[in-house]
Amino acid sequence: MRTLIIGAAGFVGGYLIDHLLKTSHGALNVTKMPHETLSNASVEICDLNLLDMEAVKNLIDRLRPEHIYHLAAQSSVALSWKNPGLTVDVNIKGTLNLLDAIRSIDNYRPRILLIGSGEEYGYIHPEETPVNEDTLLRPGNIYAATKACQNMLGTIYTKAYNMDIVMVRAFNHIGPNQTPIFVTADFCKQVAEIEAGKKEPVLSVGNLEAMRDFTDVRDVVRAYALLLEKGQSGETYNIGSGKAVRIRQILDMILSYSKISIQVRQDPERLRPSDIPIIEADIRKVHETTGWEPEIPLEQTIVETLNYWRNQI
Repeated sequence: MRTLIIGAAGFVGGYLIDHLLKTSHGALNVTKMPHETLSNASVEICDLNLLDMEAVKNLIDRLRPEHIYHLAAQSSVALSWKNPGLTVDVNIKGTLNLLDAIRSIDNYRPRILLIGSGEEYGYIHPEETPVNEDTLLRPGNIYAATKACQNMLGTIYTKAYNMDIVMVRAFNHIGPNQTPIFVTADFCKQVAEIEAGKKEPVLSVGNLEAMRDFTDVRDVVRAYALLLEKGQSGETYNIGSGKAVRIRQILDMILSYSKISIQVRQDPERLRPSDIPIIEADIRKVHETTGWEPEIPLEQTIVETLNYWRNQI
């Protein structure tokens, strides 16, 4: 069986490649943007710009993978406020190009996993927490809106064109090698820089009161693989820990492992125009369908992420 990972050069891609190489059989192909770097002798790596429809169709037609993981996305909420056009192009137009390319190829019906986000739920009412997959979507930022649109497109293409598409809403996933535009990696990187004497002992933060559902990226990619194997076509599945944690608690945990005393200072530049108070996943559906549940404790993920940045710095 041939598997294709679209957008493998990102944070999740490396972990998914490792997981599939350990657990799957058959050929594994991956794509990256031409400007990205990715090296792995065990997989065939192809450059692909999702906004180039002809290139997408040619690659899919040449490889004809049975399984496709669509990881490619502009996945930063903060960046989506600064560059909404890019976010729409990559997350909506890129997904449409992929789905239309697959649809246009005769006698070809691969199984596709579309990766969405817990941010899609947006402004959650207190009585709706934790949110299940049937909760009304009220996106509160540009990134969330594009991912909600992607999910709707996946549902439409499944029904209208009999495509085999499974969709997920992945909540915050964290771990070593994540870019510091995300909060946990950012805090860990700042602490490592302070410990190394490359930054004054002041850690800059944004909103610490928001509550988010954090899961280790290695648990997340296990869920992806299980859902591509066992998920029901046209259905959406939450992937998260099932427990929201205040950002302040994440910060306190990181600081507790710091080797020196650090002052915390709020930076107005890190505050978003709109921030959802709490996002917490109901993960019963994915568990009932696949048996999946998270295994790696939050404390372990944070220690390993902090040590990763210490080694990098």
